[in-house]
Amino acid sequence: MKKALFLDRDGIINLDQGYVYQPEKFEFVEGIFDVCRYADEQGYLLVVVTNQAGIGRGYYTEQDFQNLTQWMLGQFAKQDITITAVYHCPYHPQAGIGDFRKESFDRKPNPGMLLRAQSDLALDLKESMLVGDKESDIEAAINAGVGCSVLIAPQDAMAATKGNHAFSSLLNFMDWFRSIRQDHEPLQKFAI
Repeated sequence: MKKALFLDRDGIINLDQGYVYQPEKFEFVEGIFDVCRYADEQGYLLVVVTNQAGIGRGYYTEQDFQNLTQWMLGQFAKQDITITAVYHCPYHPQAGIGDFRKESFDRKPNPGMLLRAQSDLALDLKESMLVGDKESDIEAAINAGVGCSVLIAPQDAMAATKGNHAFSSLLNFMDWFRSIRQDHEPLQKFAI
């Protein structure tokens, strides 16, 4: 079975500027290409799992999201990085409009997107890792049985996380990730 590095989008891949759906507003987080390249070298499939309530709220369309996703994948491809899959959830239980107003098993902190990826890609979730910037990302990883969850957040949010690890930036996470992989330690050793 394969392992994955699950990545939230807004706040991990790009700066979270609120309902981003246009390439000109999409700014990559410092270090994301290095993290993804290194994870790929270590045998991780790269999988994006993202809540996209902006669709459900009517701020942008499903097609807008798909167009931006194709552009984003192209930017990764220019860096010789392949994103294996992108899963998104457009629903919101309170703010969604029409058919988009509903509870969804896919909406983080629920584990639906991660479990679909497991099924679609034959993933070993215990050997996989999730990196997110919100506690709902961490809870989705825990609910799905992902082996290691990492929060990237300001110092005040780090202490309260249920995640296995917390770092103030992707660059700090990258230093840790390299150190554990260079020692060839099993990922499970680092899960708290």
